Amino acid sequence: MLNLVQCGERTYYFDNPAKIGVFKLSESDVCLIDSGGDKDMGRKIRKYLDDSGWKLKCIVNTHSHADHDGGNKYLQQQTQCRIFAAGAERAVVEHSIFEPSVLFGGCPPKELKHKFLMAQESVCEDISSPDFPQELETIALPGHCYDMIAVKTPDNVLFAADSVCSEATLAKYGVCYLFDIGAALSSLDVLEQQSAALFVPSHAPATEDIRPLAELNRQKILEVGNYIESVCADGLGFDDILAKVFDRYELAMTFQQHALVGSTVRSYLAWLHDSGRLDVSFEGNRMTWKKAEAQSN
Repeated sequence: MLNLVQCGERTYYFDNPAKIGVFKLSESDVCLIDSGGDKDMGRKIRKYLDDSGWKLKCIVNTHSHADHDGGNKYLQQQTQCRIFAAGAERAVVEHSIFEPSVLFGGCPPKELKHKFLMAQESVCEDISSPDFPQELETIALPGHCYDMIAVKTPDNVLFAADSVCSEATLAKYGVCYLFDIGAALSSLDVLEQQSAALFVPSHAPATEDIRPLAELNRQKILEVGNYIESVCADGLGFDDILAKVFDRYELAMTFQQHALVGSTVRSYLAWLHDSGRLDVSFEGNRMTWKKAEAQSN
């Protein structure tokens, strides 16, 4: 059963593993901020809205990961609602094969073609559309993925998407999925500068002060980056680096974890290399990552 939490005069959220925002555009019309993980969640949302006498006018996807847009297709088919997302996120909402393809680094195997990584595709428009709800403010927070956004309602409630992981998630996994490490760190800076009566991260408890959690996420990102740099002191190939990361954070290797953590480790390597902290060499047709000489002294 869905639990709807009111957090402003016109702002609510369904308190699920991935929180779903609800903003009342009028007495009868509502806008969703994300749509949950699959058709079943979409069906539950539709029933709740119908029972409440609310009509779904549109969905704003903070980003295109399947746990945030998995209810799109069902809800759009049932209600003819409009769907909006930013930049590259719109492309992935419409072509979900891009998500496992990016994670795998090529055409993904069947083990990665499932609803947790590939939402059912839906028709999506860019947030620049003149039909986007003008009462909603969007804030660019890339890093977790290409063009993720936060959404702020007139009630001063800010839906922060996946810009932060919960303290429990950081403690359990250590390495959280990131597409762009530098952008993620910059987005934490942006998030900390926002003024809101309430921050609602997708996978962490709502809070009036996001700064402690943002700082915890920052420190974990830097910790993982420093660890990867340290294991490359004598030069290592990617598979050896990945194995050390899995061992260090006590992660279990599966197809999906290999894709998620592996993609994230590659992003760390790119960030460390572009920052001048890792050098790359090619010998015997093997790529080796090694701590830069200037960093070794």
